[in-house]
Amino acid sequence: MNIRSLRLRLLAGAAIAILVSLAAAWLVMSVLFQRHLERREIEELDRQAIPMIAGLQVDAKGVLSVTTQPSDPRFARPCSGLYWQVTSQHGRIRSRSLWDQELKTSPDRGDKYSWQTRTEGGPFEPELLILERRLTISGGHEVIIQLAEDQASVRAARAEFGFELFLFLGALWLVLSGAAALQVQLGLKPLERLRDALRALRLNPSERLAVAEHPPEVAPLTQAINQLAETREQDLARARRRSADLAHGLKTPLAVLAAQSRQLRARGDATVADGLDRAIAAAGAAIEAELARAKAAAARQGITPEAVPARLVAERVVSVVEHTEAGAKLAFAVEVPETLAVPGSAEELSEIIGALAENAARFARRQVRIAGNQNGECVVLTVEDDGPGLEDWRAEQALVRGQRLDETGSGHGLGLSIARDLVQARGGSIALKRSELGGLEVEMLWPLA
Repeated sequence: MNIRSLRLRLLAGAAIAILVSLAAAWLVMSVLFQRHLERREIEELDRQAIPMIAGLQVDAKGVLSVTTQPSDPRFARPCSGLYWQVTSQHGRIRSRSLWDQELKTSPDRGDKYSWQTRTEGGPFEPELLILERRLTISGGHEVIIQLAEDQASVRAARAEFGFELFLFLGALWLVLSGAAALQVQLGLKPLERLRDALRALRLNPSERLAVAEHPPEVAPLTQAINQLAETREQDLARARRRSADLAHGLKTPLAVLAAQSRQLRARGDATVADGLDRAIAAAGAAIEAELARAKAAAARQGITPEAVPARLVAERVVSVVEHTEAGAKLAFAVEVPETLAVPGSAEELSEIIGALAENAARFARRQVRIAGNQNGECVVLTVEDDGPGLEDWRAEQALVRGQRLDETGSGHGLGLSIARDLVQARGGSIALKRSELGGLEVEMLWPLA
C-alpha cells in the first residue's frame, strides 16, 4: 500500500492512538490494582493489631507484655513473612516469626491516633509493608506497635494481573483497530462515490457533480470540481472554435492561390506553379491536421457510450478509395462481422479507416484487407496491405506527426498520426506490425468499457 495513502494514514493513526491509550490504561490499572491489594493488607493488619493494643500491659517493674496476640498462625512460624513487634523504653517484644531479628522503627513520631504505613527492606525479605503506630498506654508508658507483611505475594498478584490484563487489552486493541478500519472504510465511501461521479464527468463534459448527493464535508470539493469543469469546458470550446475558424478561414486563400497556380501553369510558368502547388499542399495538409486535432479533442471531451457498425463504415470508405488512382488497381477485402461495433461516431471511424486505407493503397501491390473482431474485452480492427512493409525500428517513428513512410511520395505524413490521435481519444491504442500479406498491418484496439 502506498505510504502516502490517506487510508493507510488514518488506519495507522487510529491503531497507534488506540495502542497508546490501552498501554496507559494497562499501566494505570496495574498501579490501581496494587494499591487495592495494599489497602486490603493494611486493613487486615489493622484488624490483627486491635486485640494486641487491648492486651498491652506494663507491670510494676516496667516489664511490657502482650496478653492477647494475633490469631494468624504465621506469626508463630519463623520467617513466615508476617510479623509484629512492640517497642518501649524498657525493651521490645516480638512475634516468634521474627526469630532473632527486629523491625526498624521510623524516626517520624507522627500522629498518636493514626496508623503510619511505609515499605522498606525486611530482615528476611527485600520489601515489607509496615503498619506502625505510637501510643501511650496506662501509666504513661509510650510504646510503638508495628505489624509487617511481605510484599512478594502482592508483586506476584500484580504480575499475574498485569499479564492477563495485557492479553485482554491486546485482544481489545485488535477489535478496536478492526472497528477503526471499518470506520475509515465507511468514512472514505463518499470519496469513492465522488470518484464514480468524476468518471461520469470525464465521459460527458456537460455533466456536473450533484452537491446535494454528497456529505457536507465534501461539498466544497464538489463545488470546486464543478467550477473547474465549467472553466475547462469553456476553454476547450473556445479553443476548438478558434482552431476550426482558423482552418476554415485559410481554405479560401488557399483556393485563390490554387487558381493563381493554374493560371501560371497555363501561361507556361510550370516551375513557379509546381512550387506554389507544393506550398498549397503543405498548407492544406496542416489545415487537415488541425481539423483532425479538433475532432480528436472533441471526441476526447465528449466520450459517450455510442458505437458505430464497423463493417458499414469500412465498406463506405472502400467504395471511395476504390475510385482513386492508387485504389483502382487493387483488390479490397472487408472481413468485418456485421455485428461488430466500434466506440465512437461514424465520422470519426470514417476518418480513421479512410486515412489508413489511403495509406495502404499507396503502398500495396495487389491487395488491401480490412478485418475486425472482438477479442475478450477489446474491439480489434486491422488494415493490411501486401506492400513492402515497414521495418520494426521505423514503426514508432511512422506514428509521429509529419513523418512520411515514403519520402518520394506526395503525402505529408499525417494519415497514421491523425488515426492514432482519434483512436487514443477513445481510450484505444494503435500498433504497427508485419502483415500476413507481407506488408504493413495497422492494428487498432478499443476497450469495451
